[in-house]
Order: sequence, then structure tokens, then C-alpha cells
Amino acid sequence: MKLYNFFRSGTSHRLRIALNLKGLAPEYVAVDLRTEQHLQDAFKAVNPQQLVPALELDDGAVLIQSPAIIEWLEERHPTPPLLPAGAEDRARVRALAAIVGCDIHPINNRRILETLRKQFGCDEAAVNAWCGTWIAAGFDAIEALLAADTARGRFCFGDQPTIADVYLVPQVESARRFGVDLSRWPLIQAVDAACAALPAFADAAPGRQPDAPKA
Repeated sequence: MKLYNFFRSGTSHRLRIALNLKGLAPEYVAVDLRTEQHLQDAFKAVNPQQLVPALELDDGAVLIQSPAIIEWLEERHPTPPLLPAGAEDRARVRALAAIVGCDIHPINNRRILETLRKQFGCDEAAVNAWCGTWIAAGFDAIEALLAADTARGRFCFGDQPTIADVYLVPQVESARRFGVDLSRWPLIQAVDAACAALPAFADAAPGRQPDAPKA
């Protein structure tokens, strides 16, 4: 397999975590968003949407969109599971993931931020304020849901990572990058710390990727 991704992309980050948790190590193919490599014809031939990540399978088929790829991973590589057994519990975990995947990340991704900068003339302080607004709204909801779970373990749900953690950790990383003060969300911070102690999460971190800037 080949994983087309960018070290700092939140969607790429979440997919790297999921692949690591499943014990899979595809070939790393860097697509540099900073130089708009994703907009060139070579990558358009891989993913017509021209977004990362994309996962090319051994037979040449290409999967796109991180939610779809993670669901495919869960179906094709069910061990260890990233979803709990019960239908209601699965819905709860999916909802936590969707707060990030549907409500926070899409309006804070690179395309949106570049539009704010170029079309609306926003400076970096305004861009960071925009990102902080939507991160805070989502994190307030996640923190409340975590607090309401009387059976909560070390992670978002129980004592094993689920897709909720797979989505949350990259968003925490993004929050730090945009200067968001995380102190008001102690439960989210605790989950992030628990995840950071696992190699699957640590090895997926943006700074550890081959296309990350060297210190």
C-alpha cells in the first residue's frame, strides 16, 4: 500500500494513527501542500478531489476521504477494533469523532484558511481567532460528553483507543498550532496524554514524519 499524505494535515494525521493501531505500514508518499503539489496533474490522477490523504491499495485501487478509509480499515482489518461492540456505544464514539470530522476540521482546513487570507485579507491573528472559535465550540461539547460518561476510562471511550481518539488527537495538535489555550478542557488533555503514551499515536505525530521540517 501507499499512503499519500502531508505531515501537518489533520486528516492525514488521523489516518496514520488508524493505520498504526491496525499494525499496517504503507509506503509513505509525501504530498507537499505548501507548494501546492496536491493541485498538480500527477496527484490529480491519484485523487481527482486533489486532497490528502489517499490510500493506494496493492491492487492499484485508491481510497479517498479519511472517514471512508478508516471505516474500510475497520472492516478489512477488524483487530484491534476501533469501535466498541454495542450499537449505542458505537454511535456515541462516532458522534465524538464527527464533532471533529464534520464540525471543527472542515471549516479550519487549509482551503478555508487560504480563502480567509487571500480573498478576505485576514492576517494571521484573525485566522487564528477564526480557528480558535470553532475549536472551542467543538471542544466544549466533547469535554461535556466526556464528563457525562460515568464509565469513562483513559480514552474517549473506555480503556482502548477508538476512532474518537483517532480524530481528537490531531485536532488537539492543530489547536496547539493555532495558539488555543487547552487548559479549560482537562479531560481532553488527559485523553491526549494517554494517547501520546502509545507508540501508534506518537509515531503518527506530524513532527516525526519524513516530510516534516528538520529541527
